[in-house]
Amino acid sequence: MARKFTPKVLTANDLRLGDVVYMTASGDWTRCHQDAELLEEEADADLRLLAAQGQAGLIVGPYLADAVAGPDGPEPVHFREAFRTRGPSNYDHGKQADSKRRAENV
Repeated sequence: MARKFTPKVLTANDLRLGDVVYMTASGDWTRCHQDAELLEEEADADLRLLAAQGQAGLIVGPYLADAVAGPDGPEPVHFREAFRTRGPSNYDHGKQADSKRRAENV
């Protein structure tokens, strides 16, 4: 018996910067998980994934990741995806540096 489809977001890595990115409802890529389109229909998710696979000049490794609707947009379900939203963990750069700069300017 086939498993019931659960909501997903489309994620990949930016080819030039290596950052984790998410597809928005307009088909653009964003670094913010909460701005991603929450795909609730399997057919829509499959079409989005096919479209992303055709963007080899922009992104690499696109896949569908489980997500749930949250008060501010989609939220990751699994630890791996929650970890990916925080950016690199080895140095103070990327999303971590941006968060630190925002906190220092408050």
